[in-house]
Amino acid sequence: MRIDVIGDVHGCYEELLQLFERLGYTLHDGVPIHPEDRKPAFVGDLTDRGPNSLQVIHFVHELVVIKQQGYYVPGNHCNKLYRFFKGSNVQQKHGLETTVAEYEALPTDERAMVKAKFIQLYEQSPLYLELPAVQAVIAHAGIREEMIGKQGKKVKTFVLYGDITGEFHENGMPVRRDWAAHYYGEPWIVYGHTPVRTPRIKNRTINIDTGCVFGGALTAFRLPEETTVSVPSEQPELPEKFRSYDD
Repeated sequence: MRIDVIGDVHGCYEELLQLFERLGYTLHDGVPIHPEDRKPAFVGDLTDRGPNSLQVIHFVHELVVIKQQGYYVPGNHCNKLYRFFKGSNVQQKHGLETTVAEYEALPTDERAMVKAKFIQLYEQSPLYLELPAVQAVIAHAGIREEMIGKQGKKVKTFVLYGDITGEFHENGMPVRRDWAAHYYGEPWIVYGHTPVRTPRIKNRTINIDTGCVFGGALTAFRLPEETTVSVPSEQPELPEKFRSYDD
């Protein structure tokens, strides 16, 4: 098995296509295929904030659900969009408003199609993905070693939001503990969620959310090679959105 795990896309569809090209994939009937039978896997947060969230939904649905040529796990933004599509009263902010604006600009029949595709993609996907063939676990915001193989509310909250304390920084961002500093397991934990300037490797964990939607880059982590490939963002630079660590 050869896997390319792709970081938070957040509606950056053009950069996603560029990344697939850089990784050696070519499009066949709209689906990226690799000559060495590599498979892409998405670490969640496909939508929100970026310019083309609905195109990303169509693309990943075709790849994962219809052609079964890739993998996907949901992020917190995916969870919020799912709840919106299911009729929950969710607040349209922190990026959801951009996806909803795209959605509401569509004709009624196209809205129904987008909604159905995303609900199907979300409901058919695991909360996190164990890939023992490449000694890896893909989880949107990470996962503790003792949580691997388990489900439940605490696991779901951690996987979607990280190791949150319930407190907030002055800029409104949640305070998160550095769980990766205390991970000593064997499988790679491949995650995103928190934008960093360059992929952050700590123990056997790697954060590949390099903030494409904030002007950074879109990054993939290749397994079993344990290498990264990135393409630069075409979005405006927002330096305050990136987190730094004292590693």
